[in-house]
Amino acid sequence: MSTEIKAPVFPESVAEGTVATWHKQPGEACSRDELIVDIETDKVVLEVVAPADGVIEEILKGEGDTCESGEVIGKFKEGAAGESKPAESKPEAKAEAPKEEAPAATSGDAILSPAARKLAEENNVDPASVKGTGKDGRVTKEDVQNFVDSSKSSGGAAAKPAAMPEVNVAQGDRPEKRVPMTRLRASIAKRLVDAQQTAAMLTTFNEVNMAPIMELRKQYQDSFVKRHGIKLGFMSFFTKAATEALKRFPAVNASIDGNDMVYHGYQDIGVAVSTDRGLVVPVLRDSDAMGLADIEKKIVEYGTKAKEGKLAIEDMTGGTFTITNGGIFGSLISTPILNPPQTAILGMHKIQERPMAVNGKVEILPMMYLALSYDHRMIDGKEAVQFLVAIKEMLEDPARILLDV
Repeated sequence: MSTEIKAPVFPESVAEGTVATWHKQPGEACSRDELIVDIETDKVVLEVVAPADGVIEEILKGEGDTCESGEVIGKFKEGAAGESKPAESKPEAKAEAPKEEAPAATSGDAILSPAARKLAEENNVDPASVKGTGKDGRVTKEDVQNFVDSSKSSGGAAAKPAAMPEVNVAQGDRPEKRVPMTRLRASIAKRLVDAQQTAAMLTTFNEVNMAPIMELRKQYQDSFVKRHGIKLGFMSFFTKAATEALKRFPAVNASIDGNDMVYHGYQDIGVAVSTDRGLVVPVLRDSDAMGLADIEKKIVEYGTKAKEGKLAIEDMTGGTFTITNGGIFGSLISTPILNPPQTAILGMHKIQERPMAVNGKVEILPMMYLALSYDHRMIDGKEAVQFLVAIKEMLEDPARILLDV
């Protein structure tokens, strides 16, 4: 029995998606609940699984095609895995596929799936050098990725020879590669430009002595890991300090909706996470009710889901304040851009030892620059500075976080 393969029902904030990767091709058998296709939206990648044991009968929306919520993108034939043979008995369809794909590949002997071909082109990989594990020796996306990974581990020697034939330019010319933006990258670009064009954005800076936090971590790290099964990081301290500061300065925890200022009576803090696809901001709900261990576990969970592309829309919506850490990449100081419709964002940076004057003497201390970008339409400079000073004081004397002083 044939059934329709439909795109998932998108949330209200998502208008359409793009077919990213077909993990199964027509005629290929698949098991119930096995992943068959990924749909990329401007926020997350949604997975579509097989409704039952059977085969992919027909693909109506190819990779790169746009689809709407609930739109039919393919057809599925239910039945045992052995029923994939009838799909092979179509000589016309079988003969056409290699003819269409062979010219696009660098080798006429290699048969690549569209996703595999794209990945091979991006990494300058000769398909003929990749061993195909798919049906009829087809080179899959996973085959190309494994080849790229193994090449990197061996110094990249295997991937380099294919680079010369791929680039067909005259001597002295400089090659270029044009790649369309992914939906996530396009969405990020649009939001950042909107934030700069619509908000009266301003940034205030301060610096914090990280020695007290570092000493605290060193003293209790082993006990913390033994008790909670996770390491004590810096982000949990910053999250708790920001939570307490947001209680004292409600305007920083607010958002603008048209001509209205919305003050939130709760603290949902977004933590910016970098992935291969771009920057995403999952949200720690009700951070006031979370302990340091809860925050660390949730951040690790979000980080893992982000790398695997499994963050849900619900994980990334509704935050009231954002923290971003450029320090993990070595950034010494920067001006973070607002995450609309929030009115402020806190930027953490690299910890660097610097000579500081302490009680008339010079001491070498581990210092970090802090940056608070804020919407001046909503927040006055005085509030922004006081908010950042409150965070600085709590981090330099962690007992203040517990005592709320």
